[in-house]
Amino acid sequence: MLKYSIKRLLQSLLTLFIVITIVFLLMRLMPEEGYFGDSFEKLDEQQKEAILTGMGLRDPIHIQLKNFYQDLFKGNLGQSLTFRPKVPVLEIIKPKIPYSLYFGLASICVSLIIGITLGIAMARNKSGFWDKFGTGYIVFIRAVPAAVYYLFLQLYLTKAFKLPMLFNINKPKSWILPIISMSLGGIASYAMWMRRYMVDETNKDYVKLAKAKGLRSRDIMVKHVFRNAFVPMAQYLPSAILFTISGSIYIESLYSIPGMGGLLVEAIGRQDNVLVQALVIIYASIGIIGLFLGDLLMVAFDPRIRLDRKGGAR
Repeated sequence: MLKYSIKRLLQSLLTLFIVITIVFLLMRLMPEEGYFGDSFEKLDEQQKEAILTGMGLRDPIHIQLKNFYQDLFKGNLGQSLTFRPKVPVLEIIKPKIPYSLYFGLASICVSLIIGITLGIAMARNKSGFWDKFGTGYIVFIRAVPAAVYYLFLQLYLTKAFKLPMLFNINKPKSWILPIISMSLGGIASYAMWMRRYMVDETNKDYVKLAKAKGLRSRDIMVKHVFRNAFVPMAQYLPSAILFTISGSIYIESLYSIPGMGGLLVEAIGRQDNVLVQALVIIYASIGIIGLFLGDLLMVAFDPRIRLDRKGGAR
């Protein structure tokens, strides 16, 4: 386990290095207007070149990359250019994290409870009401653009239940719709995968043997089928959780939640290349950390898996 963990950690660090480098290079292809803000049209070419040279953007690309990693290892992600000029990026992002964190955790709880419960009900009632209902819900969530039902919820549920349309930290009722909206996709994913894995387990020989021995169907489903079906799902939980905690970009903007998602949208709109670069790197890091934790969690849930031995890799 330790050998495998170290190996996966090194692989994750290499992947993170590659992703950050690609993000850095892609940001250098962005229009240079993003480095000047509203003053772009007021400056002549010599002034623009002087500013870009002072920022190191006229250095060879390998020198820029080296300087970037040196700053990154020091915890310096640069300064905002247009959103809050000359303010360190980390200072801008730091107060946004709690909002994304709180809404993410709440939506995770809702998604896990409802999604797994629905998946179990679908697996136990194949071709029955709950299976058809769950399948219809999953198809709807997958087929319809998220923006459509997000707007539907915001427009109609606010009137039907007299809920605030926009987020207000002093009004807990205004937290309900964003949490529900953030949970919809997770509910569909957890229900779909739980149903799939439980159905796969029910067709295995050990389940047939348990039934032949006269064990109750409920005991078989809870003590054997559910536990074994949850193992492959465990791999995806950390990445799903970490992505949710990072906040939904669209939902935070839709409900005016001052989190990281809304900040990214605004940074893109203002062409603040440095702030956009920092946020994209954070999101990429979250995804890679989630995949790494998912592999470790899968091993922890199923002691039969020995990924550190030859032939034990999945």
